[in-house]
Amino acid sequence: MADLLAVLHWFSQNMLQNPAFFVGLLVFIGYSLLKKPFHEIFAGFIKATVGYLIVNVGAGGLIATFRPILLALAEKFQLEAAVLDPYFGLVAANAKLETMGFISVAAKALLIGFGVNSLLVAFRKVTKVRTLVITGHIMVQQAATISVFVLYLIPSFQNAFGAWAIGIICGLYWGVSSNLTVEATQRLTRGGGFAIGHQQQFAIWFVDKVAPFFGKKEESLDHVKLPKSLSLFHDTVVASATLMLVFFGGILSLLGPEIMANTTLIGAGAYVPTKQAFVMYVLQTSLTFSVYLFILMQGVRLFVAELISAFQGISSKLLPGSFPAVDVSASYGFGSSNAVLSGFAFGLMGQLMTIALLVAFKSPILIITGFVPVFFDNAAIAVYADKRGGFKAALVLSFISGILQVAGGALAISLLNLTGGYHGNSDLAVPWVGFGYLFNNLGVLGYVLVCLFLLAIPQCQFWKAKDKEAYFRGDVPKA
Repeated sequence: MADLLAVLHWFSQNMLQNPAFFVGLLVFIGYSLLKKPFHEIFAGFIKATVGYLIVNVGAGGLIATFRPILLALAEKFQLEAAVLDPYFGLVAANAKLETMGFISVAAKALLIGFGVNSLLVAFRKVTKVRTLVITGHIMVQQAATISVFVLYLIPSFQNAFGAWAIGIICGLYWGVSSNLTVEATQRLTRGGGFAIGHQQQFAIWFVDKVAPFFGKKEESLDHVKLPKSLSLFHDTVVASATLMLVFFGGILSLLGPEIMANTTLIGAGAYVPTKQAFVMYVLQTSLTFSVYLFILMQGVRLFVAELISAFQGISSKLLPGSFPAVDVSASYGFGSSNAVLSGFAFGLMGQLMTIALLVAFKSPILIITGFVPVFFDNAAIAVYADKRGGFKAALVLSFISGILQVAGGALAISLLNLTGGYHGNSDLAVPWVGFGYLFNNLGVLGYVLVCLFLLAIPQCQFWKAKDKEAYFRGDVPKA
């Protein structure tokens, strides 16, 4: 037993929580099942792993560039507020668990949850769940926050069974929510063979359903006619660099060189007056966002191509009818080139408007926008919405998403009594807040009801499918 636990611990630390190598392992297994030559198997492993590492560089660079600006804003305006960001949320959740004496429970729940998700897929003919979430870094963040939901709101689980209770509901959420994205993602990617396992799966399903009511898919962002003087914005690099220059250039100019030179406050790499003019610092920092976005997109193309090819071996030989649920950024390359930027911009507007309302109505909880929810959630929402309902759906739904992120985040912080931060991503700001209130008011009964609700969702999906065999094949929906 001790040896088995040691193996599981090694797998969790080195593979499950390091999705680049986990994706590489899946590609290795998939190509092996397809009986590819060893040199092709090895090449696939390398390209998938390196591609995911490139994605990490792009995403990490975007976050690292924004975080000093976030800290500087808090210092400039003396804000004592919670940041909507999964990394701030992870710190806040771990701090809460530590005060409760359950700091190690999330790691155990992570393994249990992955096991539950695996069982749901293994018994997919019964559960109707087809997706295995493999984004380990996201699962770590969610396991910690969900641990607070369960243990803080349901004191009856503050015992040895607590880790199992958390792990079971994590596994159900991961399997069921990612399963909701199969049809939408197959439609977007024209049969790409993967689903989304991130932090906005319920939002993607909802957007895919309602976007057609806003307009026609033929009216996509790619077909928006711009004046000749603005036609350069059809180029993603130019559009992203210009948007970031306007947005972040304005913020940095407002903050000024004194705060941005304070390395004690915002860390190394800040503006140093003796070496660089402030205007050049503003220009460089703003354009750096465009650089990291370009890097992220290149990494996505590299690892997704290998994963799609290799998972055919797993889905045909090992787990027929299954799909890997990957990082939401994998969807970006299949939509309009400007959907990502439009989603970011309009989602940010929604967030800022809601934050202003919180201030105006003297809310006891003040929210600071974080880069991860405002970028990754709203970019994905715009990509999926634009594909189904054109540019109107992309802009309106990403704007609404920004509103819900702030409003739901404020409710969650109040409910869980957190300090410093919260996830802010769509699923944690909307459905999980609803789950939390059920936990808070009904206790164990609320927990059972949520589990039954999650189990019922894929059954409803299967029941509504006109072709039951096509449901497991993941055929591209016609409409």
